[in-house]
Amino acid sequence: MSVLPAAGVISLARGIPSPDMFPAQLLADCARRAVERHGRVALNYGPPLGFEPLREWIAERHGTTADRVALTPGSLIALNFIVRERFAGGGRAIVEAPTYDRMLRALAEAGAGVVTVDRTDAGLDLDRLQALLREGERPRLLYVLPTFHNPTGRTLTREQRVALVDFAIEHELLIYEDDPYRDVRIEGEHEPYLHALLYERGAEELALFTSSFSKTVAPGLRVGYALLPPQLAAPIEAMATHTYVSPPLLAQAQLLEFLEGGHLGPHLRHLGGFLGARRDALLRVLEDQLEGVATWTRPDGGYFLWLELPASLDATELNARAAAAGVAFVPGAGFFAGERGAGTARLAFSYPSVEEIDEGARRLATLVREAR
Repeated sequence: MSVLPAAGVISLARGIPSPDMFPAQLLADCARRAVERHGRVALNYGPPLGFEPLREWIAERHGTTADRVALTPGSLIALNFIVRERFAGGGRAIVEAPTYDRMLRALAEAGAGVVTVDRTDAGLDLDRLQALLREGERPRLLYVLPTFHNPTGRTLTREQRVALVDFAIEHELLIYEDDPYRDVRIEGEHEPYLHALLYERGAEELALFTSSFSKTVAPGLRVGYALLPPQLAAPIEAMATHTYVSPPLLAQAQLLEFLEGGHLGPHLRHLGGFLGARRDALLRVLEDQLEGVATWTRPDGGYFLWLELPASLDATELNARAAAAGVAFVPGAGFFAGERGAGTARLAFSYPSVEEIDEGARRLATLVREAR
């Protein structure tokens, strides 16, 4: 069992993997092999878009070519590169409501205008999208987290994905698909990538994708990547060139050894069971303690679920009381552009132990019932 933080607070806020999720011994072996096999290249300076053999592995996995693959030290760097390139001089972005808070911050820093489309179990509101395209400046991209969405844990169905791709092609709308949690699956079957559906339709220029091995292997490797449409490949390469002298090739070579050694599949199956026990512990408490009081999502994977509190409760105020009771979560308002989400919360189940989740969720449920 993992130990509690020094302050004694059980954190349902930390959207990071438990150290017990890392394949440490395998990665140690892979690091040695990476130096032995690739040391003459991987220990040196390298090209701005990363270690070529890993770029080729990723390209084959996604049905594209290596010249479209950009490796970055974490996918957040790729996200920031993309935002800086697309919104140099301003412009409009469409994002989901709610959405990843770091994207909102990047757009604000770039001076982009942000408009929102609600994301619910029914998918994206395509009627709202249609209205946004009729009014004002044409948006430069639509940002979507299709699978195990951060913060809600929701996943677009195949039908919802096909409808969104049809819409994008009809309106020539660039879709930025951010999907770092897709392979962290607890149950169910994979839905098709949005970019794969676009590729099938010959619309590569509308497909932009980022992901990361931080959620599936280890964040300390700092290996993220982007699949770039033709018009963005050269600008993003230039941005990487001006940002760092060389990417971390050794970590990329180490990851390649892990992938080519056939370790990813078994490791993902292990993660499914590991995270499933923690998700189920959280759901059990919510169902036992808050049925009829609040509502929540039931994700099939990822790290998060979304809690909608009774209308009278403010999540930020509740979080202050929760800290005194020894539990923490993330109020949902920070995942919205504008004044929304006061009565929502993101609960993360990836970091604490099953026992900590059970206790922390009970503390939180008690506070919700008392406040109500």
